[in-house]
Amino acid sequence: MSKEPSSTRKILQRIKDEEIRFLDLKFVDLFGQLQHLTMPTEVVDEGTFRRGLNFDGSSVRGFQKISESDMILLPDPSSVFLDPFFDDKALSVFCDIIDPNGFQPYSRDPRGVARKAQRLIQSLGIADDAFFGPEIEFFIFDDVRFGQETQQGYYFLNSDAAFWSTGKEGGKPNLGHQAAQKHAYFAAPPVDQYNNLRSKISNVLKDTGIQTELHHHEVGAAGQCEIGFQFGPLLHQADAAIKYKFVVRNVVARYGKSVTFMPKPLLHENGSGMHVNMSLSQGGKNLFFSSGGYGDLSELALNYIGGILAHAPALCAICSPTTNSYRRLVPGYEAPMNLLYSMRNRSACVRVPLSSGNPKTTRIEFRTPDGAGNPYLTFAAILMAGLDGIRKGITPPEPVDQDLYAWAETEAGRSIGRTPASLEEAIDALEGDHEFLKEGGVFTQDLIETWIDLKRRDEIDYIRLRPHPGEFSLYYNV
Repeated sequence: MSKEPSSTRKILQRIKDEEIRFLDLKFVDLFGQLQHLTMPTEVVDEGTFRRGLNFDGSSVRGFQKISESDMILLPDPSSVFLDPFFDDKALSVFCDIIDPNGFQPYSRDPRGVARKAQRLIQSLGIADDAFFGPEIEFFIFDDVRFGQETQQGYYFLNSDAAFWSTGKEGGKPNLGHQAAQKHAYFAAPPVDQYNNLRSKISNVLKDTGIQTELHHHEVGAAGQCEIGFQFGPLLHQADAAIKYKFVVRNVVARYGKSVTFMPKPLLHENGSGMHVNMSLSQGGKNLFFSSGGYGDLSELALNYIGGILAHAPALCAICSPTTNSYRRLVPGYEAPMNLLYSMRNRSACVRVPLSSGNPKTTRIEFRTPDGAGNPYLTFAAILMAGLDGIRKGITPPEPVDQDLYAWAETEAGRSIGRTPASLEEAIDALEGDHEFLKEGGVFTQDLIETWIDLKRRDEIDYIRLRPHPGEFSLYYNV
């Protein structure tokens, strides 16, 4: 698995011309946590990109056992960008994970899974490219404290911009520029206290190669924000999603604030999602477009939706992969928990954004995923479900454009499925429905079993065994 020599030489020449001092190698663990190591450029040569660097895979969550820990980081020259957060000039590069036994791609490498999914769609002859456009929401806080011990468990979040801060006293005047609870969507400054901060984030994103399209305050009146960026091919967009979170976290930290991509950090406020827009293309033609149909969608697009809805419970285990994800996927708060599609209703799992007959903007939006997931695996899993729908000609239920909460009480509504109510249910669904992920060897049985085992042991049991703070309010004096 060698890298293109000319690309490598261009990077080495750039290091010399721009006096780059460090090369930072970035990758994610199985669950999407960003990792890195840094090399001074004096020791970087063509072999760095051809042979990679050894590292201990047993120390990375979800990777190897200690008895087979040696792994290789192989930098991908096409992913290089100037890192804006080093004091000394540095280039960052995303890496593929290589098994030294035969120098083959490692089956549990999330980036490798995304690469295989992208290649599969081409080998099947269905499309040239799968385009993805994630919308990643987040909350900004001024003070974050939490702890979990034998005798105590708590969290505390605070924000000067939050609705609960209207009466706050302190060393500076409180000017009352806080939105009412759940009424901050598209708020204008000075109520939107993060407009300039989002603009600074957008500038840094552009410098790292991500072209933003818009930014705004979201519904949550405690610093919930969204910055939208341009769509692109699957692997590129998964890299971009990791880079996006990296940039947002670091810019916000430099202004003395903290950001979280947790799906539901606050009670009685909207959660944060990662709505995933997508379409398929062949020879520059959008295969999802067909004028005159529902939402101008083609039959192929409807089959793609059918595949997503058919496999949605299992997809949730990967796309909404935390116990906290299911605090968001509840009735109300525009929660996308109904297993159907709609042009207008945002509580449907799949929405069809208005395209006004424009082939370039015709797409579907899977609204269930959240930003706590691993974008490499999330995008790959969604694509695999959609491809299964195309190959099998799966027809989705009829679209519903009325109030889903009222409709859900009707006879027809009661027959519609919903997303799992917990991570445990989602993991059970994945255990019973994952053959579609293994098509073409994109996901291996080993990866799926490792995911299931670690989610049950490290997350589901972690929460299940601990007393909940709310239980003390309910039961302490019973």
